Amino acid sequence: MKLFQFLVLIFLLFQFNFEVALGNPDSSDSDSNDDSKPVNVAYQNAYYEIKNGNFQVAIKYLKQAAKSSTNKADIYNLMGYSHRKLDLLEEAFFYYHKALKLDPLHKGANEYIGELYLRTNNLKKAEEHLEVLDDVCLFGCDEYDDLKDAIEKYKKRM
Repeated sequence: MKLFQFLVLIFLLFQFNFEVALGNPDSSDSDSNDDSKPVNVAYQNAYYEIKNGNFQVAIKYLKQAAKSSTNKADIYNLMGYSHRKLDLLEEAFFYYHKALKLDPLHKGANEYIGELYLRTNNLKKAEEHLEVLDDVCLFGCDEYDDLKDAIEKYKKRM
């Protein structure tokens, strides 16, 4: 399966390179078709508060961000993270599950819920989320490495 994914990726890279080299007649250099989304200030504030360890304040901002954002999986992931850091484990599970329902391949949510499963002594579920990350992270990723390290440390303590 990974070999197939790798071959598809190589094919797509070649396609992209040819399109860039030859030019796409349908593309335009005009900025008038800019599809960028407005910045969600509440989300940015929440992220800042999380980085500073102010998880309760971050949750308030994340609730505001959820009202106006289209990227709710990221918001719910950070809600789960903030609740986990506050030792509110049931709420953390609730929000991680919401994030994964919206985006089952969300790297952050899979890593963090895996770490939460280790915290609740559910190694099997943590390993299931490591498998998801193994499939998602074709060339490796920090989320996979972090959860794998956490699982190895957990096993050594057993």
